[in-house]
Amino acid sequence: RARPAGSPDRRAGVRCRATAAGPRVDNDVVVPGADHASLPKNFEHGDTEERLYQWWEEHGCFQPDPNASGEPFCIAMPPPNVTGALHMGHAMFVTLQDIMARVARMRGRPTLWLPGSDHAGIATQLVVERSLEAEGLTREGIGREAFEERTWAWKEEYGGRIAGQIRRLGASCDWTRERFTLDDGLSEAVLECFMKLHDDGLIYKGTYMVNWAPKLQTAVSDLEVEYADEPGTLYYFKYPVAPIDETSDESLFLEVATSRPETILGDTAVAVNPNDERFQHLIGRECVVPFTNPPRRVPIIGDEYVDVDFGTGALKVTPGHDPNDYDIGKRVGLPTINIMNKDGTMNNLCGTYENLDRFVCRETLWKDMEETGLAIKTEPYNTRVPRSQRGGEIIEPLVSEQWFVKMDSMAAPALAASESGELTIVPTRFEKIYRGWLTDIRDWCISRQLWWGHRIPVYYVHKDAAALAAARAGAGKGSSSAYVVARDEEEAYAKARDTHGAAFGDGLVLYQEEDVLDTWFSSGLWPFSTLGWPKDDAADLEKFFPTTVMETGHDILFFWVARMAMLSYGMTGKLPFKTVFLHGLVRDEKGRKMSKSLGNVVDPLNVIEDQGCDALRFTLATGTAAGQDLNLNMDRLASNRNFTNKIWNAGKFVLFSLSGMADDDKLKLVEEAEAIGTMDEEAIRTTLPLPSAWIVGKLRSTTDHVTAAHDRFDFGEAGRAAYAFFYDDFADWFIEASKARLYGDDETEKRLTQAVSLHVLDQTLRLLHPFVPYVTEEVWRSTPHRGETLMLQKWPTLNAPVDSTSIAQFELLQSIVRSIRNARQEYAVEPARRVPATIVVADDADRDALAAELAVVASLARLDLDSETCVSSTPPAEALANPASFVQQVVADGVEVYLPLAGIVDPAKESARLEKQAAKLEKEIGGLAGRLSSPKFVEKAPEEVVRKSEAELAELRERLAAVAARLEQMKALAAA
Repeated sequence: RARPAGSPDRRAGVRCRATAAGPRVDNDVVVPGADHASLPKNFEHGDTEERLYQWWEEHGCFQPDPNASGEPFCIAMPPPNVTGALHMGHAMFVTLQDIMARVARMRGRPTLWLPGSDHAGIATQLVVERSLEAEGLTREGIGREAFEERTWAWKEEYGGRIAGQIRRLGASCDWTRERFTLDDGLSEAVLECFMKLHDDGLIYKGTYMVNWAPKLQTAVSDLEVEYADEPGTLYYFKYPVAPIDETSDESLFLEVATSRPETILGDTAVAVNPNDERFQHLIGRECVVPFTNPPRRVPIIGDEYVDVDFGTGALKVTPGHDPNDYDIGKRVGLPTINIMNKDGTMNNLCGTYENLDRFVCRETLWKDMEETGLAIKTEPYNTRVPRSQRGGEIIEPLVSEQWFVKMDSMAAPALAASESGELTIVPTRFEKIYRGWLTDIRDWCISRQLWWGHRIPVYYVHKDAAALAAARAGAGKGSSSAYVVARDEEEAYAKARDTHGAAFGDGLVLYQEEDVLDTWFSSGLWPFSTLGWPKDDAADLEKFFPTTVMETGHDILFFWVARMAMLSYGMTGKLPFKTVFLHGLVRDEKGRKMSKSLGNVVDPLNVIEDQGCDALRFTLATGTAAGQDLNLNMDRLASNRNFTNKIWNAGKFVLFSLSGMADDDKLKLVEEAEAIGTMDEEAIRTTLPLPSAWIVGKLRSTTDHVTAAHDRFDFGEAGRAAYAFFYDDFADWFIEASKARLYGDDETEKRLTQAVSLHVLDQTLRLLHPFVPYVTEEVWRSTPHRGETLMLQKWPTLNAPVDSTSIAQFELLQSIVRSIRNARQEYAVEPARRVPATIVVADDADRDALAAELAVVASLARLDLDSETCVSSTPPAEALANPASFVQQVVADGVEVYLPLAGIVDPAKESARLEKQAAKLEKEIGGLAGRLSSPKFVEKAPEEVVRKSEAELAELRERLAAVAARLEQMKALAAA
């Protein structure tokens, strides 16, 4: 019905506005932290995640800081469908975007990550229609207004689920600015865009081929069509060739193959390749379309599109129901015949087949062909079947009257932006795809035959109610050749009377177009409509537009990203974002796409429940590169869960080292730790012990490396580099090396090491926070710190000075420790046994540095400081006199380690062990040598098997020789 003038628009939602002015936290307060003994043994993510997220949100931590002075940073979250349930694709984009937002926020940039959801026209309408069906109702039965009310009620009850699930991923987006594509502001933007495009002559109504969903009875976008190879049938039949004249009795036919016999009724030509000698003589003649009454004739045409090697080499052409045939028809001027109703049944042009379902018609028509002798054969044939992404039904290519947008004028600047480098696409290989689409762009079908969505603001003009009733009769939709475009009905009547009043009179009646706009139309405005456009003075629009980056999946580069660029140029004259970052798909461990049919879908919420949000985020962020698909490995998830515990235990170690320290001393320690971060190269070298100078230098170089990776959107490398520093440098080396001073008697060195430990932990937590926000926040809050939350702390300082000498000397210490550990392993020294060693260093400065750290070396390599262990400029005299009694390890040029065999092994025990090993090797050698000496084996076994056996024998003999030499050495040592 025509909506009365002034009645409320039931499509309108509630415009969401920011209600707060930024974070409400104290970044200057100094807190002593927790007591080590009060913390649980392991990081308990289940008790932590919801508590921390709620605190962050309640304190405005996700809102842009009005006092931040850096360049504004903005991401518009790709709006998930309001019907959606969280899947791994959501988990991927939320993780990556949250990393970007958290890094930008910590680097002092006013940061807005703007969330929202899409009304998802088809998906939502399908859900509501199913609920109506369960009640024995239909949308047509209850009417449009009641259906819209039902859909809004569904949205209000269930529409918030996806937002709640995104929160579970730790998304630091500003929920006070959450938008919905049908809210007031975005609806206003859609109206403004449509009217501007129409006023510019870019919107028109035309008849073209579309993807038609018969069950939904709407056109759907290419993105909403999924193709799959499915088993089908190829039908071979005789296409009768019309006689040259009525007196001729010739009986010719063309053998034609098709996978869709029902479309024969809509054929308007039969095509052959003009270079195919078999059919050249028939070009120009006619065929008779089977089962048409009266018999309909179609031309035999020559077209090089026809593949001479496929099927029979002759192609039936149905421009009304096949996109390739449609192109042929447009090219050569064939008529287009539509033989189907909107519900997928055959229409009144199909004679006796009228009202049959298209698939029933296929079977019936083929049976008739068999009975009339036109059928030749059938054979199995795999074909690509287009199915609706939402309902799963087979899509019918259908020529239909729809609303379109001319895209050429908007595509030109979007293309130029990519070619000039103004728009960067990561990874760059997708730039070619982006440019290719925009170069060969087609007009966009923007109308959908739905009731849920932005109703097209076109008002058809009728002389009176009777004329409108006639236009709506039967399958009519109340359309008229006369129409106006307006923001509302009141404006439409004013325009109609002004434009058409003379022709239609004062009693004219308006009827709004029943179709709604493609969902991608409103989401194409997302980067600027969410910020307040079309209000040019909107504060967020002025500050945050153009946005900084658009992060999304590579599969919608054209369907969404390119359209956003084009519409932004069309509406604002600006590029909507500077960078497009494209992620890949998340697949299962075997590289298969996750699907319900395969039973391999991994629910992110289950992973979070089991392994924790941090483990999932870190796995997704570091498991792949930009644009590459990720195979989700469950073992890696478990490993990254252990990583969060490693962070937790490192924090507990630092707290343990502060045991017994008064709170006032902890507050002072925070200031001392902060002072470490301001040290220049000389202060590092002259003030800090070697392990501390090394870890500070490594932290600073890692900070630069991680930051550079973030700047080039290489999040995997950024995460892996931060992980490697924490795991290898801080936890495995520095913490162990620091124990000598933390548990020593020198209080000054102990205090300095405590300050360095706290400083490095604090800065490392900042580097890791964007990836694993929960465990880092919880550890940070437990240790002495300044501020209320880690997520609003400053990013570690870039390009800070590094003492390269200290780094080189500690790396030498590491090499010495590794060398000693290798020797211990080679000689099977018991782990708890401490051994003597002489470390010979030629360089004076290196020797002095290592001598000062001998206790650290002894701690890491399990050396005995109570025996002859020392750092020297010359080897031990006994080693020179009797080299066989020492293990000599060359570490580097001018650096060697001497370990007395008597100090690391028990000759009798080692001899017994070596004799057993030798006996085992001799047995293996005997068996393998015997096999190789057998002519039968050598002659019959494959050559590669023989070669492999010979190589194994050689290796066994080498190992036996080494064991024998070692055995002689032990016997000599025992006899000494």
